[in-house]
Amino acid sequence: MNYTETLDYLFSSMPSFQQIGGDAYKPGLERIVEFCRTIGNPQRNYFVIHVAGTNGKGSVSNMLAAVLQQAGYQTGLFTSPHLTDFRERIRVNGEMISKQKVVNFVDRYKAEMSRLQLSFFEMTTAMAFDYFAQSDVEVAVIETGLGGRLDATNIVQPLVSVITNVGLEHTEYLGDSLPKIAREKGGIIKKCTPVVVGEKNSSYNLVLEEIASDLRSELIYADESFSLGECGFKGDKQVVTMTRTRDGYPYQLRLDLLGEYQRYNLAIVATVLDILHEATPLSISRRAFVEGVRDVSKLTSFRGRWQVLSERPLVVCDTAHNEHGIAEVAKQLKARENSGRLLCVMGFCEDKDFSKMLALMPSDAYYIFTQASIRRAASLDKISEVAASLALDFEVVPTVAEAVAAAQKQLTDQDMLFIGGSTFVVAEALV
Repeated sequence: MNYTETLDYLFSSMPSFQQIGGDAYKPGLERIVEFCRTIGNPQRNYFVIHVAGTNGKGSVSNMLAAVLQQAGYQTGLFTSPHLTDFRERIRVNGEMISKQKVVNFVDRYKAEMSRLQLSFFEMTTAMAFDYFAQSDVEVAVIETGLGGRLDATNIVQPLVSVITNVGLEHTEYLGDSLPKIAREKGGIIKKCTPVVVGEKNSSYNLVLEEIASDLRSELIYADESFSLGECGFKGDKQVVTMTRTRDGYPYQLRLDLLGEYQRYNLAIVATVLDILHEATPLSISRRAFVEGVRDVSKLTSFRGRWQVLSERPLVVCDTAHNEHGIAEVAKQLKARENSGRLLCVMGFCEDKDFSKMLALMPSDAYYIFTQASIRRAASLDKISEVAASLALDFEVVPTVAEAVAAAQKQLTDQDMLFIGGSTFVVAEALV
């Protein structure tokens, strides 16, 4: 098979959660354990940092990978979903896995993957593990797919586990309350292995602390380890000041990720790096930290998080796709400084509570609702019903490309266009 045929095979024979949602979800570790044993347990050949969480895990993973690259380590990065190219999921030092490597892996293990009935995500996880071993990776940053305890990535033995935060999402799989979801995400905590949690939250603290205590693992809260000071923007960078709590050590960092919510992710990254430097075989210099977070997008090719596509008029896209994430995006949109109108091109997945998401968005914006070309896309009739109940000013346009074009026809240099609501809307806007 060539690369195109290989992808067709993967997407047709191993449906992905990205495309069809819950029908592709296969909880449990038995299949991935057996398959990785078959291919030689490649995940044991390098150090690992394991990252879970409702929001921010992609940003945290990319920041950590950027800093590790700057520290001189051959660094693997496994994330999901992808935006425009399947190979975005698997990178070494910012470079995507080659098409030929994807073809070779599937050709070699196709029969075994079929026998075990691996899910698309299980196959992709194993491919990443194998490619990192082939590439002499020294440390890999591995992002979970969904949840943690039963996620295919949860066969690694990390130096540090990370849980960015816990929010209500995928409740049909992870539980219908924050404590239940926290227990699933807390399943990545390993025996005698430190775990960094992004924020202290009374709704789920005790659950994570209980798991960590039972496993004799130190639990560290990032928002207690680093305190944020004055933050702002200078040129094309976000300037963040932080103080390390344990010794009062100050940092002023320039970050190329422009979402204001990235400040909190940066505190998580700083906490993880502090642990790696102080308590593991890895050595992370201040220079590597400063330069890594300054150039995340360049070093890891990270896209889709408050990404500025145009300055005049200002066009921004962001993949926030749940209530927790949209709340942060909406806050920044409401604080915008441009003097013109705000237009928003948005679409949603049907399994998201987009009524709560839209209720958080600016009420004075003009909305153009659309559908990404996936089975999971919420219908325009349902979105319209919600938008009308919120008294929003809106129209509907059937495709993302047409919706963006319709918005651009209305823009002046003083206006702002936001594109989001779904990873898939952003992906189609970036094509």
